[in-house]
Amino acid sequence: MSHLAPTGKWDARYVGPIPHDAAYYSKCMLGGVLACGTTHAALTPIDVAKCNMQVDPAKYKGLTSGLATLIREEGQAGIWKGFGPTLLGYSLQGMFKFGLYELFRDQYMNLAGEELSNKYKPAIWLAGSASAEVFADIALCPLEMTKVKIQTSPTGTFPTAFGAALAEMSKTKAETRYPFGSLVPLWSRQIPYTVAKFCFYERIVQLFYTHVFPEPKETYSKTTQLGITFASGYLAGVVCAVVSHPADSVVSLMGKPANKGKSIGAIASETGIVALATKGLGTRVLMIGTLTGFQWWIYDSFKASMGLGTTGGK
Repeated sequence: MSHLAPTGKWDARYVGPIPHDAAYYSKCMLGGVLACGTTHAALTPIDVAKCNMQVDPAKYKGLTSGLATLIREEGQAGIWKGFGPTLLGYSLQGMFKFGLYELFRDQYMNLAGEELSNKYKPAIWLAGSASAEVFADIALCPLEMTKVKIQTSPTGTFPTAFGAALAEMSKTKAETRYPFGSLVPLWSRQIPYTVAKFCFYERIVQLFYTHVFPEPKETYSKTTQLGITFASGYLAGVVCAVVSHPADSVVSLMGKPANKGKSIGAIASETGIVALATKGLGTRVLMIGTLTGFQWWIYDSFKASMGLGTTGGK
């Protein structure tokens, strides 16, 4: 039977038509690099506007006006600040986020056994995605801190070139808390985000294939399957944005010169929970919904091209 390992015991790695071996996980890691690095980098202008709306809402009141202000004051280069650390940082994060999710999900299913794995699928999704994100954020943190510092520093006060910015962050690490000073708020933002991203995605896909496309998944064309992937990813992304926005605001505010040396608690207390949860939220919903939809689409497109099939099902 296809769900049995060579030893004859039930094994989650052999449940599907493609065995989940080292080659499978490696391809998933590469798919994660493509999915996260390219999408985050492409949305750098929206990210720059969003970060500045969180840090200086009096000056940057909205997405369109914020972008206009940045272009007026800094030129086209102003809206692409932080492109380098964004591309590298989120490529590394995507590698661990998607690749380790597949690995941890299989491991937790094997720990739980066949019956409990089928009964408590959301718990498996939650544990797998949260575990993967812990490692993904360790890889991302130094580059995320550099990106935010580049994007939110007043013109001329901090290098915008990637290499020079990394050097400056290292030189001033007593003040910037580089390289892992933002790890706790990053975990606070990204772990809820990733849990929502994977759990809601898996659940929405399951609903699509149960109620809208009830025939066996493999009977539908790759175009249809990837359409379901994008729709499920976009809807999951909206939830992700709302859940993780307060922590995202704290990460942005930590890069503000006026908050140098302040604790996370002090920054949160001074800003207020309402402002943390709402400033820049509309922009972030647009950004994260689109981002998450395309990430899942790119990831599943790559998996399908490698003969691994798309993610999720009944």
